[in-house]
Amino acid sequence: MRHENSMFHQLAKGIPWRVFEGAVEEYGADYRMRRLRTKDQFLALLFSQLSGADSLRGATEGLSSSAARLYHLGSKPVARSTLSDANARRPFEVYQRVFEAMAAIAGRGARRRLADTVRLLDATKVRLSNLSSDWARFSDDFCAVKIHMVYDPHERLPVKAVVTPDNVNDITVAQRLDIEPGATYVFDMGYFCYQ
Repeated sequence: MRHENSMFHQLAKGIPWRVFEGAVEEYGADYRMRRLRTKDQFLALLFSQLSGADSLRGATEGLSSSAARLYHLGSKPVARSTLSDANARRPFEVYQRVFEAMAAIAGRGARRRLADTVRLLDATKVRLSNLSSDWARFSDDFCAVKIHMVYDPHERLPVKAVVTPDNVNDITVAQRLDIEPGATYVFDMGYFCYQ
């Protein structure tokens, strides 16, 4: 029987794997990890997102039912507890680096098509479970991080995302962002700096 690549395989081809592997190496994401490589974790998370899985059980059962398709990607199904452990312990910076690389690729095409570039700048707090309390405890009240996002409303795509501790002020991250020449930035009062 002739082999045909699945849609999942075709989507995975769009991932900048060199950037991914470089980030895995830089942050030591596979160091002392015996059961689940970072690539396998990423593919499991991607599969669960695309399949609409609403739990780890749903994600791992879906992966098990598609074991042959994962084989062609160089991956394999994963146990629920192993995926849970990897989600709790792996450095998020690997995924942030891949996101930034993909957003830059998508952004190049958007810049060519748009004469009037608009960027929305905002931040939001994300509460985390107690599983993250060893690294995300920045206040006594709760465990959280803050996601600072630059968003392109025309393309409906995030252009840049930065994850910081919950107690980092919005303007601190905004002052470090690269500003696109000719772009109009829209932001709220949280970004005003009176100095």
